[in-house]
Amino acid sequence: MTLPSFLPLLITGVTGVPGYSAYKYFHSKYPDHVTAIRPVRYWPLRGEGIIPLDIEDHKGLANLMKQKKFKSVLNGAGSCALKSCEMNPVLAYRVNVQSVLNVLEMIEDHDVRMIHLSTDLVFPGKQDGLYTEEDPAAPVTVYGKTMAIAEEIITLRYPSAAIFRISLPMGISVNGHAGAIDWIQSRFKKNNPATLYFDEVRSPFYCEDFNMVVELTLEKKHISGIYHFGSHRHLTLYQIGQIVNKVGGYAPHLLKGCMRIEAGPIPPRAGNVTMSNKKLVHVLGLDPFRKWPYLEHHVPNGKDWHYERPEHMTFHPEQIHACLYQIPIAC
Repeated sequence: MTLPSFLPLLITGVTGVPGYSAYKYFHSKYPDHVTAIRPVRYWPLRGEGIIPLDIEDHKGLANLMKQKKFKSVLNGAGSCALKSCEMNPVLAYRVNVQSVLNVLEMIEDHDVRMIHLSTDLVFPGKQDGLYTEEDPAAPVTVYGKTMAIAEEIITLRYPSAAIFRISLPMGISVNGHAGAIDWIQSRFKKNNPATLYFDEVRSPFYCEDFNMVVELTLEKKHISGIYHFGSHRHLTLYQIGQIVNKVGGYAPHLLKGCMRIEAGPIPPRAGNVTMSNKKLVHVLGLDPFRKWPYLEHHVPNGKDWHYERPEHMTFHPEQIHACLYQIPIAC
C-alpha cells in the first residue's frame, strides 16, 4: 500500500475532543505512522502511539522530530477553559501561544505540513452571526485573545499552514467532561442542573466530518491561511442542552436557561459567533458538513421542546452515543 505523503503525522492536543478524535481516526488507519503527545501528568491517557511529552519540552520535541521525521502536524494543543484563562492570563499565554511557538521551532527547518486549530471565540458575537474570514478578530475573553495572537504568529512565521477556526466539536472527550456533550451529560447523570445561555450561538459539527476535512487538507498543500470550520446548523447553548437532555432521556427540569448578562462578568461570554464555512467548502471542492444533530426530530422547536417525550420514541443515554457523538445510521 502506498502511504499518503503527509505521513508520519504528529497530533498535539490529544486530550481535547478534536485531537482525541483525530488520533483515533488516523491511528486506526495508519497505526505505525501516527504519533500523539500528551502532557506527562495526564497518565490515564495511554495507548499505542501516545507518548507522554509536554509541549513545553523543547529538547523532547526536537528529539521526537529527529526520531520520527514528521511530514505533518495537527496542532490542537492549548486550553479552552474560559474561566481559568481569564483568572490566569500568564498561564493562558503559555498554553495557547507559547505552545505554538514551540511547535514552530520544532518544524521550521523542515518541510512539514501544518494544520492549526483556533476558535470561533476570536469573535465577540453579532446579531446575525455568520462571520467570514475577512471579519476582524475582536475577542472578549483572554482565551480568545491568546488564540488570535497564535493565529497572527502562524500567519507571519509559517504562512503555508492551514488554520481552522473551529466551533464546538461534538465527540467524546478523554476525561468524560471536557467536551460540550460530555459536560452537559455529566451534570444530568448526577441529577445536577445545567444552566446554558439563550443568546450564545455556535456552529457545532460532527468529529467524523472534522477528520475527513483534516485528511483532505493534509493532502492538499495549496490550502493555507484561515478557514472557518462549523456545520450549517446553528444552535444556542441552551438548544444544545435541550438536545442532550431529551435524546438522553434525562429529567427535563434539570436544564436551566439564562441570558449571558445574567451569568456575571467572569468569564465574559461571546454572543452569536456562528461562522460562514463557504470559503472552506469552495477550496475543498465539496461540502463535507452534515448538520448536527443529523436527525431533524432532534432539533428543538421551542423553549420547552425537551419536555415532550412521545411514547413511540426512545430516549436513553445510549441514543446520545448513537446519534449525537456520531452520524447515525439509524436511531
